[in-house]
Amino acid sequence: MIQLVFSGLNFLITVYIYMLVIYALLSWFPNARHSKLGQWITQIVAPYLDILDQYIPSFGGISFSVVIGVLLLQFAQRGLMIVMSWFI
Repeated sequence: MIQLVFSGLNFLITVYIYMLVIYALLSWFPNARHSKLGQWITQIVAPYLDILDQYIPSFGGISFSVVIGVLLLQFAQRGLMIVMSWFI
């Protein structure tokens, strides 16, 4: 049962990382963030990135919050795997 919970959390973190990457890629295409998919991803990802934007300044108008956000989620995911190994 506990393995199922950890696997579910791992899956959700992975999906969120992919959403962050898609969000970053949408910035390369004009008006892509204004599409229905872009608006949906922005609604899900923006609160997390807004927290990071408060602490990470942009350099030359380029925000690195997506990169830092992915790294933080990967760090949390690896920590989750370590904790999961204690229970198996």
